[in-house]
Amino acid sequence: MSDDRLIVALDLPNALQALKLTEVLGNDVSFYKIGLGMLTGGGLALANELKQEHGKRIFLDMKLFDIGATVESAVRGLAQFDLDFLTVHGDPHVVRAAKQGAAGSQTKILAVTILTSLDRADLDASLIRAGDIPDLVAERAARAFEAGADGVIASPQEAAMIRALPQAGDRLIVTPGVRPAGAALGDQKRVATPAQAVADGADHIVVGRPVWSAADPRAATRAILDELNG
Repeated sequence: MSDDRLIVALDLPNALQALKLTEVLGNDVSFYKIGLGMLTGGGLALANELKQEHGKRIFLDMKLFDIGATVESAVRGLAQFDLDFLTVHGDPHVVRAAKQGAAGSQTKILAVTILTSLDRADLDASLIRAGDIPDLVAERAARAFEAGADGVIASPQEAAMIRALPQAGDRLIVTPGVRPAGAALGDQKRVATPAQAVADGADHIVVGRPVWSAADPRAATRAILDELNG
């Protein structure tokens, strides 16, 4: 009953714990996100094992940011792992370099707009220019698409605005900050339910803590899948 619109984030301390979770979830989940926090805990080896031995789709969430030559080189190396999605920051020069690095591979480059854990006060503290977050997200998304991004990462609250952009076309919208009804927000500030995120234009939703912290992760996953298909 898997549905690859659901990406489960393996935000666990190490690859062994993450692999155990994938065994619990079994065939209910076909797509996993492996983030920066697990990079030193066996994350790349886990990505390769899940992809090559278990047939899972893999989203490597590295949020790369550097000068163009460094980003291009890093992406070229990572693309050898046959990844499905790889994130970079949405600055146009970063996106262009990442696309060059991914050339010849199947890896899709997703551009981060504004992290779903941030609000306007956070942006002010970082000296980000004034403006409402949805407008800034939509502008960053448009610029990332123009630079060649295959898709963007944005909160579900901005999905509809991004989907309406003339540059969006068939590009992907992937939304973290998704919480089933009644779930704790954790470190997320701009959230929506799975069904609402998809209704507003998201192609994929990313759910982590509500699955791996649940007393019964498989039941929690099936509840999300039921909501997506309800």
